[in-house]
Amino acid sequence: MMNEFLHIRQALQDMWQADHAAAQQAFSAGFSDDCAFYFSHPANDVAGADAAWDAVYAPIRAALQHARRRDEIFITGANRRSVGGTWIAALTHYVGTFAAPLWGIRPSNRLAFLRSGEFYRIAGGRIVEARVILDLPDLMRQAGRDPFGGLLGTEMLFPGPATHDGILPGGDGAASLDLIEAMLGDLHVYDPNTGTSKGQTGKGGYWADDMLWYGPGGIGSNYRWDGFVQDHRAPFLAAFPDRKGGNHYARIGQGNYAAISGWPSMTMTHRGPYLGVPATGKALTLRVMDFYRCAGGQIAENWVCLDYMDLMAQMGVDLIARSNAMERTVG
Repeated sequence: MMNEFLHIRQALQDMWQADHAAAQQAFSAGFSDDCAFYFSHPANDVAGADAAWDAVYAPIRAALQHARRRDEIFITGANRRSVGGTWIAALTHYVGTFAAPLWGIRPSNRLAFLRSGEFYRIAGGRIVEARVILDLPDLMRQAGRDPFGGLLGTEMLFPGPATHDGILPGGDGAASLDLIEAMLGDLHVYDPNTGTSKGQTGKGGYWADDMLWYGPGGIGSNYRWDGFVQDHRAPFLAAFPDRKGGNHYARIGQGNYAAISGWPSMTMTHRGPYLGVPATGKALTLRVMDFYRCAGGQIAENWVCLDYMDLMAQMGVDLIARSNAMERTVG
């Protein structure tokens, strides 16, 4: 089984070699011809490998010169959710010179790290279902045209795990996934006056005192529980007080790592201003991917990919148009 995962990981790496024919051959080796693809906005749902190559991978290769894949987390496991199956969860960057437009996003002609969260269902030694969130708002920020203007946390490159062991770690992941599921169960319920949820911090809490939370473009990253509340939780709950999450199609664990995803995971109503957008009163959904590193029975690090391109489109905001209308703010 491990050889199967290594084969797929190698195919995902080889898709980015310079020779286009060899790259497409690697793509065909990793994905089934009839693979079902679900991408973040604006690519969205694509049927079949040929269509996905033309709609997504070829445009990224054209936009990011000499692109390479750089995995930070790559784990596998049996899915605990009713969907079942064996899955891979990967947090990666596509690294290259952003030299040509991507879906209309203006390039920087400088180094860029396109962040990507990826869940793959495996059958017969190939990927038969793929769900991918590309952090295009962060790519716009790197190009000097941040569509959100740095309103919340620290915008930064996602670092790899502090322990540098996120690629196919050894060991059973049941305890890691148990911890995450317990945390999610309590996090879902909160005091509307204070925004607090039981069991999250303190002695015996789910989160380590020195936790690091790495958020997507628009939210940014933060340190410790207080930073997480200040930069993400409080603004999010104020804007979406009725949010309900946890509608996951996949939950897997391996070693000290766990990963979960919902498509969408959250349903909510836009009742307060958020990221510069006044309340619309609209019912919204949010696609989510979370990757966790656990240590000593607590969560040490959490990397979060959210489809904010899709969320903002539901609010009536075109982030690509907004970004392109801005002047570059970096030299």
